Amino acid sequence: MVALRIRNSKYRKHNAEPPALRAENLPEDESDPTAFTPLGREALDVASSWAMIGIFLIIGFAVVNHMSLILIPVTLAVVVGMILGLAAEKLGKAGVPRFGIAIILSSLVAAAVFLLVNALAEPVATLLEEGPNFVERTIDRLMPFLERQHWLNISPASFQTGPMSMQSLIDNSGNILGVLTSSLTPAIVQGLIFFAALLLFLLGRLRLRRTIILAFPRRHQRLVAIRIINSIEEVLGYYFATATMIYAGLGVSMTLIAYFGGLAAPILWGVFAFVSSFVPFLGITLMTISVAVAGIITHDSLLFALAPAAVFFAVHLVVENLVFPAVMGRQWEINPFVVFIAILFWTWMWGAVGAMLALPLSLIMMTVLSELFPERKTVPRLPD
Repeated sequence: MVALRIRNSKYRKHNAEPPALRAENLPEDESDPTAFTPLGREALDVASSWAMIGIFLIIGFAVVNHMSLILIPVTLAVVVGMILGLAAEKLGKAGVPRFGIAIILSSLVAAAVFLLVNALAEPVATLLEEGPNFVERTIDRLMPFLERQHWLNISPASFQTGPMSMQSLIDNSGNILGVLTSSLTPAIVQGLIFFAALLLFLLGRLRLRRTIILAFPRRHQRLVAIRIINSIEEVLGYYFATATMIYAGLGVSMTLIAYFGGLAAPILWGVFAFVSSFVPFLGITLMTISVAVAGIITHDSLLFALAPAAVFFAVHLVVENLVFPAVMGRQWEINPFVVFIAILFWTWMWGAVGAMLALPLSLIMMTVLSELFPERKTVPRLPD
């Protein structure tokens, strides 16, 4: 009996379990402890948890869409304020008080918006006034090309009668102006909310930052919050400062392209190129189509008409794929598919402003995830 116990103790010492019960001796399916787990209460709990998350997301999206009148200017003010965070830090180190920092930066933003609106006001008014004539000239220029495309079934009669006729466009212009007029008041209200929120955010930025950090009870949580806030301000500030310089050069290039391409108002085309570049994918698409249409209206030859659009698209392609990655580096690259989905989602939620906010919101989300879940590089263990 003693010898048997000793043998059993030696067996347990050298073998944690009998050979027949070891995982490596079992079939592949039997070695997985969850392979034969039946679908029961645990699966129902998982399904109910995901259902609750889905319901919460649906309600959250509905609230965001319903409160767009307030959330759009406030979100835009917070994003712009965080972009200006590095500038606010430098002004603070130079001895400028908080109120002075808020006044200076918000005044600069207001001046930039005023100059942009002033530059676009006259061309937009001219376009609205000459809209029917502009459409008629466009149709006359495009008609020979459209008639050659037999699968479109378009002829001059298509633009003389029916919903595509000039008379229908003139009749519906009153409805379009009514929609624009009804949207003007909310736009003015949102503009006032934006500048007020920006001024107050810049004024209380440090206090709000301290409140967010102290809301976490533990020290390591506060350190993570500090890293996230600093990283967001650094990423947004550096990204948009670099993007502004690069896209300003692209705007100058578009001005030269429009000038040598014979397009009217070349400076305005440069402003359009600069602004549209901040909306990935959609901006370059609309800009290229607009330049192509303007070239077709201006030139008789189709080759000369499409040349400015082709040159601009090539320059933009080089800037986005060579210049921008070389300046920014690879650490802040975002998956283009994620950016595209974000643009579609926020455009659906908030319209044109949502399309402009899609990229900064994606950068914020990417920075938060990278700080919460840092990548750990595994070092392979080499043999001795």
